[in-house]
Amino acid sequence: MPPTLRSRKLCFSVRNNSTDSLRGLDTIRNEDTVISEAKHPSTTTEKPKRRRSGRRKCSYVDSCCWAIGYLCTAWWLLLFLYNSVPVPAMLQAPESPGTRLSREGLKAHHPVVLVPGIVTGGLELWEGRPCAEGLFRKRLWSGSFREILRRPLCWLEHLSLDNETGLDPSGIRVRAVRGLVAAENFTPFAWATLIENLAKIGYEGKNLHMASYDWRLSFHNTEVRDQSLTRLKSQIELMYVTNGYNKVVVVPHSMGAIYFLHFLKWVETPLPNGGGGGGSGWCAKHIKAVVNIGPAFLGVPKAVSNLLSAEGKDIAYNRALAPGLLDSELLKMQTLEQLMRMTHSWDSIVSLLPKGGEAIWGDLDASDEEDQTCSFSKRKSSLTDLGTQNISATPDSRELSRVDNTSNGSTSCGDFWSEYSELSRESIVKVAENTAYTATTVLDLLRFIAPKMMRRAEAHFSHGIAEDLEDPKYEEYKYWSNPLETKLPDAPEMEMHCLYGVGIPTERSYIYKLSSTSPGKCKSSIPFRIDGSVDGDDVCLKGGARFADGDESVPVISSGFMCAKGWRGKTRFNPSGMETFVREYKHKPPGSLLESRGTESGAHVDVMGNVGLVEDVLRIAAGASGKDIGGDKVYSDVMRMSEKIRIRL
Repeated sequence: MPPTLRSRKLCFSVRNNSTDSLRGLDTIRNEDTVISEAKHPSTTTEKPKRRRSGRRKCSYVDSCCWAIGYLCTAWWLLLFLYNSVPVPAMLQAPESPGTRLSREGLKAHHPVVLVPGIVTGGLELWEGRPCAEGLFRKRLWSGSFREILRRPLCWLEHLSLDNETGLDPSGIRVRAVRGLVAAENFTPFAWATLIENLAKIGYEGKNLHMASYDWRLSFHNTEVRDQSLTRLKSQIELMYVTNGYNKVVVVPHSMGAIYFLHFLKWVETPLPNGGGGGGSGWCAKHIKAVVNIGPAFLGVPKAVSNLLSAEGKDIAYNRALAPGLLDSELLKMQTLEQLMRMTHSWDSIVSLLPKGGEAIWGDLDASDEEDQTCSFSKRKSSLTDLGTQNISATPDSRELSRVDNTSNGSTSCGDFWSEYSELSRESIVKVAENTAYTATTVLDLLRFIAPKMMRRAEAHFSHGIAEDLEDPKYEEYKYWSNPLETKLPDAPEMEMHCLYGVGIPTERSYIYKLSSTSPGKCKSSIPFRIDGSVDGDDVCLKGGARFADGDESVPVISSGFMCAKGWRGKTRFNPSGMETFVREYKHKPPGSLLESRGTESGAHVDVMGNVGLVEDVLRIAAGASGKDIGGDKVYSDVMRMSEKIRIRL
């Protein structure tokens, strides 16, 4: 057919059927699009994608901008409301004691010396092994936990002391952080709150001092290695002279209380006898009051569990939640073994063992804390139980044998070794078969399972009750930190205060069992562990631990007995009759998150932020006597318990 004819037919069809013609045009356009896409594939496909991508980017940016805008608007709104709208009284932070007392006219008067304990005393590295590269003068204790988590074995190695001498291992020097900077603890209530409030009434560097010492050492060795006692004596003398000859108020915390008790005897002892040579009137001349916070005068039962199995109620609880984790064969952690190796090298832990034996802490039949907050169970332990409160018999060394495993130098878990490694399995079973151990016979137990540690430490500390304080043997320094074997100085105008929290269940004794070792499993070198499955009918026996009233770390009887009875009036332990006061602070947990750790806490460390305690310390530092602040303030049964304790005064 000729071309003209085809054209006419097309025109004809368009004129006669407009709908079909539109469909035909659409088809032609679609075909043209397909053809053009085939010729230029990249151009046609990228443009739509770019448009979509651009829209997404814009949407992301817009969302971010809107979010930032909302946050800024909310921030400025809250800031405006905070500055313009009165805050309800219930949401306002309470006024600090220092601010209030300063407004009332209270001013700094007596110089103040702070004496830290274990938790509140910082340690830093001066020389170490290659693994401690970059830690020069960094906190290894009472600081950040970062280094512990990054290199735990290195940290344990550098905090451990020499097992023979109780001093520095070769190539390692760890020293106490000096000055008030030592107050920068990982625990915010440790010293910071007290120092801040002291500053509000006028205290500063010239009349406020932190008497740091290496608390790991025996108290005698702090003088041998670092001359810490001499430094403390010189600092008190300097502050006395430079502050208008005003006597010093000393504020020890926890173990710092028995450290300063050692100092009181040392400073007046003649130089040839190993003392400070201050003479019999030194304390009366230089010291106004000793304000002991959470003092561990008669020891801490948890020190026994620490030396026996490197654990307490918290570790026993965690062990029950995750059995095997601490002694995992896969992870080879041996956490408790490593902790035991470290703590067994610290003579200071032995200083915290209970003092006074059964006369203070009770025997199998009774203890002075019964019927106080709950009734204690009097059942005897089973053959696999090992209690540290109730005692029946001591292990007979003729029946127990030690086997030398030191040549192996390891256990099936690795290269850890302890004095437990020298005990035969038969000896361990015989130890467990003794139904119970008291505060007296538990010392025999520790002498058997860790003879090297106890021989070294007991050359520096004693835990008995003196028969005759005039006996010349009590002039030896090992007795000076035991208030039942030494005398307070002849200073009748000096005051002794015992300030501590109450109302918190505090570890008093433990139920132990033999550690079980499954065939093929990692063999723990610690044969005993707290039996976390043992619970009593009341809150006083939970998770294998018995509890009494206290501040969560130190029982009331240890903190309060000496001020309540042992030193009250003229006794053989207080021949000059200096006045003593008991000030207790009933624990009240924080009412809301706004109260942080609580301004009315009675916990062992947090009590240093207790507003009542802070106010008492400030008033004494400003010149008030114990009677001026109200005398005794007692919530617990410490007075009645003290009366039941029959020792010669």
